[in-house]
Amino acid sequence: MQVIVSGKQIDVGDALRTHIEDRLSEGLGKYLERVTTVKVVVSRESHMFRVDINGNTGTHSGVVIKSHAEGVDVYVAFDAAAEKIEKQLRRYKRRLTNHHKTAAHADEMAKISPMPARQYVLQHHEEEPEHDAPLVIAEQNTHLDKMPVSEAVMKMDLADLPAVVFINSSNNRVNVVFRRQDGNIAWIDPHEEVEKAA
Repeated sequence: MQVIVSGKQIDVGDALRTHIEDRLSEGLGKYLERVTTVKVVVSRESHMFRVDINGNTGTHSGVVIKSHAEGVDVYVAFDAAAEKIEKQLRRYKRRLTNHHKTAAHADEMAKISPMPARQYVLQHHEEEPEHDAPLVIAEQNTHLDKMPVSEAVMKMDLADLPAVVFINSSNNRVNVVFRRQDGNIAWIDPHEEVEKAA
């Protein structure tokens, strides 16, 4: 596993760099065998330190692990961000291990091609826009992966995403999972009956 540590508006000293590398190597290695690269960015804003951790699992699913934390002490901020990732990985260790070791699932995934899609970034307006269509400021090609709902939730948690849009492998429909403000996870699965009623 390669650990890349960088600083924004702060010089990351040898002691902090060693602490980060040791904690991530030991902590992530316990839960995940296939983390290829972990990037850690330490930044400072006024009296607060922020640590962002992004890791690539190196698997075909493209799952990333992501976490951040803030604190008045840089070591405390890093340890909090690392603990979040370790907690996520503890929660999903059994599912990830079974997922990667099951040959049947690997064969099934090899037959599935993702659905092409287009991703747009819309300009944010504090006030009501003058016209109905928002201004598109960026667009790019992407794809929707086919997976079970549990894997979509896992992907959302590990990558610290607000939502995941995917093709539900049990019914081949476009589904969405997202985290609600109360902390629970919502799952949207459109049904034919709902579409007819609308």
